[in-house]
Order: sequence, then structure tokens, then C-alpha cells
Amino acid sequence: MPISDNTTIGHKVTIHHKELVNLYGCKIGDYTKIGTFVEIQQNATVGKYCKIQSHSFICEGVTIEDEVFIGHGVLFINDKFPKSTTKDGILKTKEDWNLSTSLIKKGASIGSGATIMCGVTIGENAIIGAGSVVTRNIPPKVVVAGVPAVVIRDLEKGEDS
Repeated sequence: MPISDNTTIGHKVTIHHKELVNLYGCKIGDYTKIGTFVEIQQNATVGKYCKIQSHSFICEGVTIEDEVFIGHGVLFINDKFPKSTTKDGILKTKEDWNLSTSLIKKGASIGSGATIMCGVTIGENAIIGAGSVVTRNIPPKVVVAGVPAVVIRDLEKGEDS
């Protein structure tokens, strides 16, 4: 089942092609729009009035506040040191890893193809350029781009960095 029974979906949420999304154990806020081929894992939260474009992956431990735009093919990561097996060579289970959470603040926009590493906060109304890799916290009201993402414009001051 693409949308599990333990998913909470708010009022007037639009999900394009429900059979082509994977939503389980997550919370989706009112009036949010979710595109085709999106996966949102358990214990992830998406706020109200958000747009999640196609082919994006929002993993466990990600909190997205209200009015956030997620472009096509955005990837979130929640494990700082991923490995398939323990030091003894046994396949890891959920008990063998530490969840590292991320927070996307109100009004932020994340461009297509961006990768958001775990343990970061993206500030209110920040803009993440397409294809960027966010490796650290991003202040509010700035534009960042690149690999790793760096501030290229301050939206409050109207200045380029």
C-alpha cells in the first residue's frame, strides 16, 4: 500500500497519483501538495501549505515547517555514518544506528537535486540552490549554493557575498 494506515494526512492535501507515492508513519499538514514518486518515511513531519515536488525523498527524522518548497529530486539523509553491517559483520537493524534529525524552517525553499545532510537546520525563508549539498546549518533569509553550499546572497541586506 503506497499510503499506510499510520500516516496522518491533513485537510485538503493534494497527492498526485496516490499509487505512485510512498507515505508511511508520517504527518502531512493541511493544504500541502505532494508530487509523484515522493517517499516520506515514518516519523517525518511536513507542515501546512508545503509543496513537495516529484522524486523527492524525506527520511525519518526530518521536520519540515509550514510554507516550505521542496524541488524535484531533493534527498534528505539521516545517518552520519551509514554502514550495512555491524563491526561483527552482521546486517544492521534499526537498533544499530543513531538517527540524526534535520529541521527545515518556515518558508524555506530547496532547489531541485539538492542533498540535505543530516543534523542541520535550514533557517526561515532561506533558499537552497539547485544541486547544492547542505552540510551545515543555514541562517535565515540567505541564498546558498554549491558543494558544499555557501552563502551567496543575504536577502535582508540585498548583498551578494
